[in-house]
Amino acid sequence: MKQSSAGKSFRAATCVVLASSLIVACTKQNSGDGQNTPKTSAPSSEAGQYPIQTKETLTSWELINTNLITFVPNLAESPFGKQLEKETGVKVKYTHPADGQAKEQFNLLIASNKLPDVIEYDWNSSYPGGAEKAIADKVILPLNDYIDKYAPNLKKRLQQDKELDKMVKTDSGKYYVFPMIRPDNGLVFRGPMIRKDWLDELKLEVPTTIDEWYTVLKAFKEQKGASAPFTSLYSNEFKYSSEFNIQDAFIGAYRTANRFYIDDQGKVKYGPIDPQFKEALTLLRKWYAEGLIDKDFALNTDSKTLDSKIIGEHSGAAVSQLSGGMGRWMETGKKKNPKFQLVAAPYPTLKKGERAFIGQRDFKYNPSASKAVTVDTKHPELAVQWLDYAFSEKGSLLFNFGIEGESYSMKDGAPQFTDKITKNEKYNLQQMVTQYTKPNGPFPGDSRKNFNTFPEQNEAIKIWSETDAAKHVMPSFITPTVEESKEVAKLNTAIASYKEEMFVKFIMGKEPIDKFDDYVKQIQSMGIDKVTKIYQEALDRYNKR
Repeated sequence: MKQSSAGKSFRAATCVVLASSLIVACTKQNSGDGQNTPKTSAPSSEAGQYPIQTKETLTSWELINTNLITFVPNLAESPFGKQLEKETGVKVKYTHPADGQAKEQFNLLIASNKLPDVIEYDWNSSYPGGAEKAIADKVILPLNDYIDKYAPNLKKRLQQDKELDKMVKTDSGKYYVFPMIRPDNGLVFRGPMIRKDWLDELKLEVPTTIDEWYTVLKAFKEQKGASAPFTSLYSNEFKYSSEFNIQDAFIGAYRTANRFYIDDQGKVKYGPIDPQFKEALTLLRKWYAEGLIDKDFALNTDSKTLDSKIIGEHSGAAVSQLSGGMGRWMETGKKKNPKFQLVAAPYPTLKKGERAFIGQRDFKYNPSASKAVTVDTKHPELAVQWLDYAFSEKGSLLFNFGIEGESYSMKDGAPQFTDKITKNEKYNLQQMVTQYTKPNGPFPGDSRKNFNTFPEQNEAIKIWSETDAAKHVMPSFITPTVEESKEVAKLNTAIASYKEEMFVKFIMGKEPIDKFDDYVKQIQSMGIDKVTKIYQEALDRYNKR
């Protein structure tokens, strides 16, 4: 950002402890109240007209899809990156954090004295105090004026979709990112899956209740020799700690969740201290003791470990993703065993015919892959125009389907991936698609895009959607105030760590279940009621936007 010498004299580094990662970062403090936008010359092209006539180069920090690294080390070198530059007229230099080090490198980036023009990350969850604090700290720009003047495509979409408009701004009304928007058929993409060929062999049906699951897993262990009948990832994708990533399968049968959730009365609750959570823990403890749950579940921290258990015939069921789990395992498994088949199972309930209380369901706005414009940019108008291209009709086709005539062609008025993408002998669909599109990022997802290579995947979306998750999942984009966020970060880090430690101990039998009441008292003493109250107030403010 261009500043006068007087303006620069006000700039200093203020250190903020990143409570969630215990890394010290320095955020930039400038003079003023954070509401003024930098004065720079606009690009010569009118907003909405491409290619833009400019000689300037933008810089972008963002994750790179791991499938793309198979082909090129940088997005700029991919067919997609080259085509985006051609169509927008804007050259971009990309910096990608190393795989698995995004959080650490984001923190170091924010602490640095020079930010890139745009950053693609989750500004709500990953910046202490959230987006409102990032704006107040003079790290990212409020985008209201810029969207109004230089982003006609996003502006139109926000005007037409009031629900989306509410999601992508703070309680004070500041727009802070160009959002990743999921299509309606892209909200559910994870759930329980099970070996259908094993079920057929054992003359068993796909389980729908807790009791049916017990029968099936017991049969997998005793009759198929599965050493880990049910397995799942133990991931660090959650905000404050790693977690057994089953998206509340089994736990939800007891009308609770392994996280904050919204009850039937619209009140925020912390599931792990619910009385019925004890019943869920008792169930998981019993299954673990009988060898029905992977005894090493807490070590399943990467997809390769999970792959070896599913493909290696050690496990017959898991909770995983549609493409990265079911699709990949089906493709690999069938090469070894033509009968290999995975199908979706409903989120289980206690009684036959009940509708599942909760499951995986995300919102149309995905904060984790949205782009903010930083205060250090010298060309905010250019950055906004470049970002807005993804929300145009032509730009949306590029981001979703790639290059016409190469990665897709139009058939009956609709884009379809070409044989070059879908029938490549060396690389699978997901690998080919990443060369020509951007699987995640700030653009509107297209419901016509389908990465599913097996009919079982299409059926899975329908089955996993049959839950009341839409009523009970907490939005990840509610915005506590700056002070509230500090309090939440301070309290939640310790609470989540203790909760997960005890969760694992309860399941593994290292702590007796009758210690549950003491565990609840400990979490209450750590301030869970304060956090719940803050989230409730933030949710109430969001609902009033």
